[in-house]
Amino acid sequence: MPTAALISVDDALTLSHTLTVPPKDNPAVPITPLEQWVEAYSDYLYRFAMSRLRNPEAAADCVQDTFLAGIKALDRFDGSRDIKFWLRGIMRNKIVDQIRKSVKENKVDIEAEDEALLESFWFKYSGIATTNPDPWQFNPRKYYDNSEFWVVFEKCIAQVKDPARQAFVLRVLEDQTTEEVCKVMDVTPNYLWVLLHRAREQLKVLLESNWTGKDAK
Repeated sequence: MPTAALISVDDALTLSHTLTVPPKDNPAVPITPLEQWVEAYSDYLYRFAMSRLRNPEAAADCVQDTFLAGIKALDRFDGSRDIKFWLRGIMRNKIVDQIRKSVKENKVDIEAEDEALLESFWFKYSGIATTNPDPWQFNPRKYYDNSEFWVVFEKCIAQVKDPARQAFVLRVLEDQTTEEVCKVMDVTPNYLWVLLHRAREQLKVLLESNWTGKDAK
């Protein structure tokens, strides 16, 4: 991914000269200046953003916003963890912002098929379904250290249709609460449940076809 699209060279150089601040716990090790952040972490952060957003322009914006937010929060970085993962933590908030922006630009409407699904389940007033589809026991988190699985998983989740994919990303991958996801996507808890059901059904089929472990069943 071209780094020039993320932040201008002049801005990077100007800011970087003022950002060589040592971590509080290790004064001997300087924090990476901005141009080195761009060089070292742009590709990693871009791939992470793409795995969540599936939109090159939005992912590039997310990386730039992450770098700029990282600069503003630099005085709070204590050096206790790798700066790459510190930046990724910042990026998670930017991903939520990008999804919120996308939802506003592409209003989530309940399709006729989803209305039928809603009507097929009885919901309590609290928004919890009294009747549920067969549970899917597959948990992608147990493959956390399996890089081969995540390559397949990212390709599969990219094929799940929005807004179901967005709901799954926020609720499952980004571990947002139901209330938080409903607020970001401007949907009711009932319809969020439908979107998550749709995402899991699509993802189940894709993983069963593409993951050699075949334990997505």
